[in-house]
Amino acid sequence: MSAPVLITGVGKRIGLHLALSLLEQGVPVIGTYRSERPALSGLRAEGAELHQCDFCAPGSLDSLISAVRDSHPKLRAVIHNASDWLTEGSAPEDEVMQRMMQVHVAAPYALNLALSDALQRGAEPVSDIIHLTDYVADTGSAKHIAYAASKAALANLTLSFAKRFAPTIKVNAIAPALIRFNPDDDDAYRHKALTKALIPKEGGEEEVWQAVQYLMSSQYVTGRTLHLDGGRHLA
Repeated sequence: MSAPVLITGVGKRIGLHLALSLLEQGVPVIGTYRSERPALSGLRAEGAELHQCDFCAPGSLDSLISAVRDSHPKLRAVIHNASDWLTEGSAPEDEVMQRMMQVHVAAPYALNLALSDALQRGAEPVSDIIHLTDYVADTGSAKHIAYAASKAALANLTLSFAKRFAPTIKVNAIAPALIRFNPDDDDAYRHKALTKALIPKEGGEEEVWQAVQYLMSSQYVTGRTLHLDGGRHLA
């Protein structure tokens, strides 16, 4: 059996789809989640090993690292999907920035360093770290300043860790734009969002899964970002 893949944030959307897709291929999955969701029971039934972990709760990240290191001497990949989304004004400004940086930067930073030995041992012949960043890492966002800044920092971590861990561990990023609307998004918002891209549709979680497969199968790509944005930069 191949070494497992750790995915953060598997309770819904992209993380859930990636976890199920890997399990369907017979790849063991270790997943993290912040709060219990109905989909998690399905992942458990498929054999996923799940850990409750709030990256902003004291000691929670350290407990996760200890549990993974104790049980899994080898890892095939770490996929940093866990994310949070706070707008300026939704909480005190220092709290917004602190939370965005903790979830999108500090946690991936700590996990990459702590699990690098397991990734080295799990290389077949290489292993992978994949950061899920965001389209706004390159463009900024007037309504989500801290979020965009933290995703830009995560994109920069991709470059630094690629240099640090080469050639055995490849480190890349995937930067999605519109992957899936939320159920409560109204028609006006959906229309406005679709007109921002040359390909006016939802990308879908399968698009991210295909990007993950490409990066994990490559023997020669590191320190790069795959942009899944429907050509927004040209629209």
